[in-house]
Amino acid sequence: MSRKAAVVALTALAPISWGSTYFVTTEFLPPDRPLFTGLMRALPAGLLLLALTRKLPQGAWWWKSAVLGALNIGAFFPLLFLAAYRLPGGVAAVVGSVGPLFVVGLAALFLGDKPTAKSLITAVAAAFGVSLVVLKAGAALDLVGVIAGLLSSLSMSAGVVFTKRWGRPEGVGALALTGWQLTAGGLVILPIAFLIEGAPPALTGTNLAGYAYLAFGNTAISYFLWFRGIERLSASSATLLGPLSPITAAIIGWAALGQALGPVQVVGMVIAFGATLVGQMGPRTPKKPEVTESFTSPERNGQELSMDLEDSGVRR
Repeated sequence: MSRKAAVVALTALAPISWGSTYFVTTEFLPPDRPLFTGLMRALPAGLLLLALTRKLPQGAWWWKSAVLGALNIGAFFPLLFLAAYRLPGGVAAVVGSVGPLFVVGLAALFLGDKPTAKSLITAVAAAFGVSLVVLKAGAALDLVGVIAGLLSSLSMSAGVVFTKRWGRPEGVGALALTGWQLTAGGLVILPIAFLIEGAPPALTGTNLAGYAYLAFGNTAISYFLWFRGIERLSASSATLLGPLSPITAAIIGWAALGQALGPVQVVGMVIAFGATLVGQMGPRTPKKPEVTESFTSPERNGQELSMDLEDSGVRR
């Protein structure tokens, strides 16, 4: 397996994991608490990563971390969960279908990446494929849910582009940067959640298990892999992995919830997955991020795990 294929495969684990969010939200979590759910997903994970890495932002990275945390977490999570609560799981997955299109436009503005025919065609194909996946019989479209889904996609797309633009500060690994963003995003959500939703609800063992999965497996690990991948891939290539999330959500809905999965949905999955694969092809090398300590040392040779831990800022 080539180095790029390995990076793509690891990065793809993040949207695959996020595809389970809709199932966990509807089956394990208390109803109608999108802000509290976003808080419980972000803040515990961020604090854990801060404790592991023992690094805090310096200088301009205080406000950069706050901006990235707001885009990738603080705004994205509440909007995502609002869409998940108000729409069926497959329809809620539309949040990822327009992400590549948003990224193409934002990358042109802020990264100087001119849109190519390939990037536009694959983005449109991915959105079309996902739209076929979510067009299920009897699925109701709630206007608030749809708007929340689109805004969440725009927020995360902007987060991807600015993560690519700013890179990482010297000597700071992706694990520490992930911790900064999750903590900042959680702190953005915290006062809003208590102001709008009030005191936390009484939690059952099932609720706690769902929140634990979302915070650590679905967030801490997945966002580390995601931000690590953004550094090594172009913004459009990374975002075109997004359709794996609704594909996963649809498969889980079919396998675990008995939701219908007809020929139209299968065709949509094939189109979306094909667009994802095509989006990873090509010789174009992304611009290097603003960082002197690189993730891609040529001397890895069988030592991927140990070097990733060192590079991520974990003190052993």
